[in-house]
Amino acid sequence: MTDQTQKNNGPAFHAFTVKKIGSDKFWRRIGVAWYHENNTGLNIELDALPLDGRIVLRVPLPKDEEQMEE
Repeated sequence: MTDQTQKNNGPAFHAFTVKKIGSDKFWRRIGVAWYHENNTGLNIELDALPLDGRIVLRVPLPKDEEQMEE
């Protein structure tokens, strides 16, 4: 998949870091991921790195449904 194809199709996944504070979880989107052209792997583009080293990949949802739950 070329960079242009990736941009036209949108990402396959959104990348998040999840921070738990008390009983609340706060999801912060930190990047996106696309499948390779042959679907054998992913290209991941991150805007930030999580402090705990854990990244959660989720299928993108429409904007009004992007309430995250783990």
